[in-house]
Amino acid sequence: IMDTNKIKKGLGRGLSSLIGDTKAEININKVSISDLVSNKFQPRKMFNEESLQDLTNSIKERGIIQPIIVRKSKNDSSKYEIIAGERRWLSAQKAGLHEVPVVVVADVDDLKSLEFAIVENVQRNDLNAVEEARGYQRLIDEFSYDQEKVAQFIGKSRSHIANFLRVLSLPEAVLKLIETQKLTPGHAKILVGLDNAEFVATKIVEKNLSVRQSENFVKIFKTKKHSLKTSKDTNIQALEASIREKIGLNVLIKNKKNNSGSLLLEYKDLNQLNKIIEI
Repeated sequence: IMDTNKIKKGLGRGLSSLIGDTKAEININKVSISDLVSNKFQPRKMFNEESLQDLTNSIKERGIIQPIIVRKSKNDSSKYEIIAGERRWLSAQKAGLHEVPVVVVADVDDLKSLEFAIVENVQRNDLNAVEEARGYQRLIDEFSYDQEKVAQFIGKSRSHIANFLRVLSLPEAVLKLIETQKLTPGHAKILVGLDNAEFVATKIVEKNLSVRQSENFVKIFKTKKHSLKTSKDTNIQALEASIREKIGLNVLIKNKKNNSGSLLLEYKDLNQLNKIIEI
């Protein structure tokens, strides 16, 4: 039996409180590395190879100082599912270890397992913006959390949670750029809500733009879009206004260089549609 306070200090405040909630006796055991299986709730999907190699070298020199937190596997009673410490497990394999130190935590349900994994990764800043957002979204979708509850649990502001969740509205191609760390969370925040987010993201990566430079780049697009809207011929605008006055409906005239084009009449309900038909 090891010093519980030392273990909790190593795990961080969030994890230590979760372990305390389980009221389990804290024991460190050695188990075969092949007896561990990956956490199905692990929010982290991208593991930096250089960082893994650094940890592998450290483990070769000093071994695993901080134990891996596990629970009994539901699918195989002879296996343990990792709750926190998957990076240490991967590096231990690369280092050629046959056994690893673990803390087996009893009575940990799926929600607790997901909470463990999110807390550990967020505390270490190991998640990219997409992984962090998906972790929060999973708490909301699968375990009935709301943004306020996620914020309280993770120790972040509600606006922080909301900003990360908005990242998930970006196109899949942009999410890939964030996951591979070609775009930062700051870049992602700028891209949210843009109609041409994928195009702008590609240009940011190509030109290696900073967040400030990206903000200015996006402003140029918005200015161009605004100028295009207001560059319509004044005669056409006057004609639109005249028709609008006469029929009481919004009108849009698109006139081409050869003077062909289209006339768009907008209606809000069937009464307005009938009025157009009568006219």
